[in-house]
Amino acid sequence: MPKVKFDYFGALERQGEFACQEAALLVEVFKDFDYQTLPEKAAAMHEIENAADVQNHEIFTHVATEFLTPIEKEDIVELAHRLDDIVDYIDDVIQLLYMYNIREIYAPAYEMTGIISRAAEALVAALKEFRNFRKNSTVTDYVIAVNDLEEEADTLYAQSIRDLYTNYVDEPVFIMSWGNVFLRMERCMDACENVVDMLGTIVLKNS
Repeated sequence: MPKVKFDYFGALERQGEFACQEAALLVEVFKDFDYQTLPEKAAAMHEIENAADVQNHEIFTHVATEFLTPIEKEDIVELAHRLDDIVDYIDDVIQLLYMYNIREIYAPAYEMTGIISRAAEALVAALKEFRNFRKNSTVTDYVIAVNDLEEEADTLYAQSIRDLYTNYVDEPVFIMSWGNVFLRMERCMDACENVVDMLGTIVLKNS
C-alpha cells in the first residue's frame, strides 16, 4: 500500500483556522469584558496557541523528511512561520490585558478586534483556495481584501494613538498600556498581511 502523502495545504489551512479561532475569542473578550475572567480567557487562548504550535511542528517535521513537496520547501516553512506569528501576536494581546491589569476597554481597541477577526476570516478563505491556486486566481481576491483591512487598521491605529495622547494626557499609565496593546494588535494585522502577500507571491511565481 503506497504511503499517504502529508497534506501541506490542509495543515497550513488549519494554522489559519487556529488564528481565526483566536481572533473570534479576542472579539468575545473585548465585547463582554470582565477583567476577573482574564486568566480563564488567557488560558483558553494559550490552549489554541499550543495546538497551533503542535501543527507547526508537524509541518516542519514533514518538510525536513520528505523529498517532494507541492510547493518549494522554503515557501512552506516561511508560510508556517508567518502563520505562527499571527497566532502568537493575538495570544500576546490577551496577555498584555492581564499584565497591565486593565479594568475597562478602550473603545477603539474593540473596533480593532473586529478588523483582526475579519482579516483572519479572509486569510482562512485564501488558504482554502490556495490548494487549487494553479487552476484559479481567487487567492488574489483575498490578498486584496486583507491588504484593505490592514490599511483600515493602520488608520484606526494612528487615530487611536493620537486620541490617547490628546485626551488622556493626565493618565500616563492608560496611555502606556493601551499604546502597547494597540501596537501588538497592529502587529497582528501586519502578520496577516505578510501571509497573504506571500500567498500572492507564490501564486505569481508558480503561474
